[in-house]
Amino acid sequence: MVAAKSTIFTAAFVVAISLALWLGASKVAEARDEIRVVGSSTVFPFSTAVAEEFGQTTDYKTPVIEATGTGGGLKLFCAGVGVSHPDIANASRRIKASEVRNCAKNGVLEIIEVKIGFDGIILANSKAAPMAQLTLRQVWLALAKQVPAAGQMIDNPYQSWADIDANLPAVRIEVLGPPPTSGTRDAFVELAMEGGCKTFAEIKALKKSDKAAYKAACHAIREDGAYVEAGENDNLIVQKLVTNPKALGIFGFSFLEQNRDRIQGSIIDGVVPEFDTISGGAYPVSRSMYFYVKSAHTGVIPGIEEFIAAFMDEEASGTYGYLTDKGLIPLSDAEREAVLAAALALTPLILPN
Repeated sequence: MVAAKSTIFTAAFVVAISLALWLGASKVAEARDEIRVVGSSTVFPFSTAVAEEFGQTTDYKTPVIEATGTGGGLKLFCAGVGVSHPDIANASRRIKASEVRNCAKNGVLEIIEVKIGFDGIILANSKAAPMAQLTLRQVWLALAKQVPAAGQMIDNPYQSWADIDANLPAVRIEVLGPPPTSGTRDAFVELAMEGGCKTFAEIKALKKSDKAAYKAACHAIREDGAYVEAGENDNLIVQKLVTNPKALGIFGFSFLEQNRDRIQGSIIDGVVPEFDTISGGAYPVSRSMYFYVKSAHTGVIPGIEEFIAAFMDEEASGTYGYLTDKGLIPLSDAEREAVLAAALALTPLILPN
């Protein structure tokens, strides 16, 4: 009889523990019934607009969007699978092979790439000052850590724009820009800095003979105060430009569009940063923008596929979609539809070798 009671007690205890664990697991699952997005501050305004529309027009909760910078966002995204990790990472550049490897190391094995459109990287200043007209060569000479002189590389001696070219204003070089974790910084370095650097034949030749030296020469930004890391918040850079008309600032085209009453974009290599010059490829500092989806979270976190469809819908990111009012340079209809079809088919990203 005692043994029977003991058996009944043990069975009841096991059932109780199992029920508690099940309920606990249910609560963990329920703890994340909204999509979590991290990443690029440039993509942030677009993602936020879609999230707000998504929350208002569907039965799903409004996704939570956080601006962490592209590099920081992809680091969070790649940290693992599960409700404690983000579902989507916004990126103002394409994901790197090293980041894909980091994802795989942490169990994030299938990633869906969604290209949303194009952006121009703008060098802007206050409308209280004359509009800047610069070449990529001048931009690199202003911001490079070292520059060529008498057949060798020396620490950057230029203090004012007039030191670089007598036709430029005699104003101290002061450029406000994003930190190294930013996709905007990555793209600026690759497009603007390298674009100016390779106008020097002796440095361009290094690309074939010594890639490490070439990259060091072209990509390293000076650290003596001429370039000021102003954080991931591009709106803060805009505010600082308004109060400091002598400074230039680096950010995405959408922030120029939203603040044209206060700031103006610099002419680069003779091209004005406008919707048509960026979409047509004439503006020399333009890039693609993306978001990346964790395939393992689809079907688990509610609404991910529906959010993808909402973002890539014609009414959002099409030629006349509401995101163009915020500065998005859209894909062609054919490319947008192809990107959407591949994403909804959960086609995994395969980077070229």
